[in-house]
This record gives sequence, C-alpha cells and structure tokens, in this order.
Amino acid sequence: MRIRINGMSCSHCQARVEKGLSELDGVTSVRVDLPTGTATVVGDVTEDRLRTALDDLGYEYGGKL
Repeated sequence: MRIRINGMSCSHCQARVEKGLSELDGVTSVRVDLPTGTATVVGDVTEDRLRTALDDLGYEYGGKL
C-alpha cells in the first residue's frame, strides 16, 4: 500500500516514521520517501491502523495513493 504522509520535514522524520510503522503488527516492510512525502507499506495492516500510528507519531495520514 502506498500512502501520503503530511508533516515530515527531515531525515529524522523519515527514520521515525519508518521505525514506527515497521513496528506495527502485520507490517513486513516500510519504505519512506521524504521528497515525495509518501511511504510504501507491505504487509497486512489497515488504513485506520496506519492513520492511528501516524497520529501517535505526530504526523498526518494524507490518504492512500
């Protein structure tokens, strides 16, 4: 699943989001692309769970692409 993430501004943000999303149950891999503000998440996880996790990390879920 490819999603948009709002609020990332630096490599620390990128690393924080990658780590946070990769720790979710069912997620097998995460790749965050800082310049485009997107992430590719592989695994069995719902959009609602991603939205909640991003909110907990301090970022905004921008929708599925």
